[in-house]
Order: sequence, then C-alpha cells, then structure tokens
Amino acid sequence: MASLPGHAGCQASRCDEPAVVVSGVSKRFKLFSSPVERLVAAIRPGRPRTPREFWALQDINLTIPAGQTLGIIGRNGSGKSTLLQIICAILRPTRGQVNTRGRIAALLELGAGFNPEFTGRDNAVFLCRLSGLEGGDITGRLEQIEAFADIGPFFNQPVKTYSSGMFVRLAFATAINVQPDILVVDEALAVGDAKFQRKCYQKFLDFQKAGKTILLVTHSCDIIARHCDRAVLLESGRLIMDGNAKAVGEAYNELLFGLPVGSGSRPASRPQPEAPQPSTDANQLQELLEGDGTADVCPTRRTYNKNEYKFGEGGAAIVDYLLIDGPRQDPATVNAHQVISIYFKAAYERDVAFPTFGLTLQTLEGMIVCGSSTNLQGLTIQPIRAGETRVFKVTMRLALKAGDYFFSCGVADHGDELHLLQCRSDMIHLVVQSDRVCSGVADLEITLSQMDQSALLEEACH
Repeated sequence: MASLPGHAGCQASRCDEPAVVVSGVSKRFKLFSSPVERLVAAIRPGRPRTPREFWALQDINLTIPAGQTLGIIGRNGSGKSTLLQIICAILRPTRGQVNTRGRIAALLELGAGFNPEFTGRDNAVFLCRLSGLEGGDITGRLEQIEAFADIGPFFNQPVKTYSSGMFVRLAFATAINVQPDILVVDEALAVGDAKFQRKCYQKFLDFQKAGKTILLVTHSCDIIARHCDRAVLLESGRLIMDGNAKAVGEAYNELLFGLPVGSGSRPASRPQPEAPQPSTDANQLQELLEGDGTADVCPTRRTYNKNEYKFGEGGAAIVDYLLIDGPRQDPATVNAHQVISIYFKAAYERDVAFPTFGLTLQTLEGMIVCGSSTNLQGLTIQPIRAGETRVFKVTMRLALKAGDYFFSCGVADHGDELHLLQCRSDMIHLVVQSDRVCSGVADLEITLSQMDQSALLEEACH
C-alpha cells in the first residue's frame, strides 16, 4: 500500500496487529474571509496577514485491533469525518501519523471519483485499480459489483444517465466489493430502497463474521450498541471517551442535551432497601397514586436495576414506579404475551410549561425494541407547577421472546427547545419468561404446519 507523509501503510501479511494505529494526529484548516483572500494568500504566501486557524482534530491517539468493529460518534462538527479521511489517506494530518494494515475500502462520499462520461463498468474498473486490484482480480470483482448494484443494462451506460438511486447503488457496490481488510463507513449504509438497504446491512454483517476491521461513524446510539465492540466519542476535535459502546452512547446523549460528559450518576455501591414481596391487593398502587412524597423509592421495587444511569438538567425527577401484571403488583418476572401496566411518578421542583414523558425498551445488548412519548402520541400534558407530582401510565403487550430487557424513562420540558430534566437509563430490568422458542426479539406466535393434498383441498373449499 502506498503511503503519504504522515500516513504509513503495509500489507496485511507483513504486519502484526493492530489494524489501525492513530498516533498524535491533529488536523488544521486555514479559514479565509473570502475567496479573494484565499487567492492572495496562495499567490503571496509571505504576506503579513495570516488566515484564521481551525483545528478539526487535536492530538488523537487510537489503536484498533484487527477484527474489531469500532463505532465513532459525536455531534456535527466534532471531527468524525475528518478522522476517517485521514485514516483513509484522503487528507494528510498536520501533525502525527496513521499506520494501517491491509487494503481499505471507504464508504465516505459515495461516488467520489466517478467520471460522469464513463460507463458504470468503466468507473468500477477505475476504482478497483485505485484499490490495488489488477487483471483477473478485477474481472471477478466486476461480476460481483454488477450483481450487487442490480441496475441492469445501465451498468454499461454513462453514469450521467443514472438516477440518484442508481448512482449510489453503483457507488456502494463498487466500494464494498474490493475485498478490503478494513471497511470505513461514514453513515452510508442506508442508501437506496428498502431491499437494497437490507442487502447493504447484510454485507456489513458478512464483513463482521469474516473478521474484518470496521470503523463505523453514526449518530445512532442504537446502531453503536448493536453492531460495535467498542466506541469512541469525539467533541470539538478531541477524543473525550473510549470504551464500552453503551457507556459511550450515554455520554453522547448527555452532550446532545448540553450536559457535561459524566454529569450523570449511577447508584452508590451500598445495600439496597429490602424490596417488598409481590402483592395482589391495591395498596401499592393506591400509595403511589395518592402519596405526595418526593423521595426516590424506585430502588425498593423488585425490577429495579441498581446499575441504571441517571442524567439531566434537574428540576424534576422520576421518584417511583409500579409494574402490574394482571393481579400481580411489583412482580420479579413477567410472562410473554401478557398485557402489563407501569405507573411512573414524577416530582417537579420547578414550573414546566410543556411537560413530556417518554420511555424506551431495549435488549440486553442495547438494541431499541420500541419506544414512545406523550409527544409522539399527541397527548397534551397541562403545565406543571413547582412542588407538584404527576403519574404517567404505560400499557403494553409483551410480544417478546424470553430474555432480559431494560426500560429507560425520562421527563422533559418540550417548549421551543427540548430540556431533558431527568433520564433514568436502564432503570427497570424486565425478565420475560416464555415456554415458546423462537429467534429474534419479538415473538409473533408463529405456527408452522405441513399440509397434505386432502388438507389443502379442504382448506381451499372453506
């Protein structure tokens, strides 16, 4: 692999792990007030007046082992795309160095480098050669690219005749089928129609199963939690967190709501209050509905998760909840396909003009199963005064397979801007029991049967 100044490459067979090493990388851009000023600076580099400097990346150090899927997350302008472009040798770092092991396929700006006058086939050949493929390798790849793009006879027509959908299909198919050792994806999986998107995700999973190294940039904590072994968080060009994908996702959510990273908290390691036994009478629900206490009693519930993560601006808090499964109140486990109700009690310490409540249900791995809020359901909540409490009721049918699930819930003030008052991430640990065996997450009560000829005829008659 050819290397640029500040960017070293090596063949996979000649290098030991890791696959990517980013050492002290910083990237500076010069900002000019106008195109004329940029032109003058190019013509007269010794001119006294210097442009403003913008550091898109500052002292990034990152080691990625071969075979790992790394999620890169951060707000717009945090430096994610710049980092990927430096790793792919599209940009040169101002300082530092990047070492990579093996061939890289980059899904950054799909179609970059395509010549509109060339046919799809010619553009695919050109990009295969840029990736280091030669002769017979290219011939084999072209068949895969043509089949994956699935644009029919247009593969042999000039790209300028393509629709936007055909263009991205060809670009994705070309980038993904050069058999890379390292796949770099900048939010480019959701391209084309639904069937093509499904094919793209399946290709992504195939790369993971094959032990390829993957760098995935996204704004979705759900995708990070589902697909990544590890994640890093960028903010203002700095790497501010590196670790477990779920924990990094929580820190990203804090940034989105204007909160300092780490401002949230987990319960201290201390003995929890003794949880009450499940009850069939109405006492617990009556106490929750009629009580005016503001102390947090959630840890007394049998489904409470002591490893929850709390964060928010403050001004309101969820102080109690009660799960009801038929006649059982506060059970430790629930059965699949039952209709359950959960009552959440929130105490408000300040006036809230546009109150809203929401929750999500996630798997053990962090995949969002479902979620909703009073806003999404068009439910208008009357303004709340400081010192008041409100109870929100959630009802749902557990069409889930057996397993462990986690509820997160939050209260907010949803005026011109969303102010997250409190979020309790993974507060409820829901253990779902079922005798049925199925794959996936949802249990839709699928039944299978084999039909003989007489049964088919009888069914057709009815």
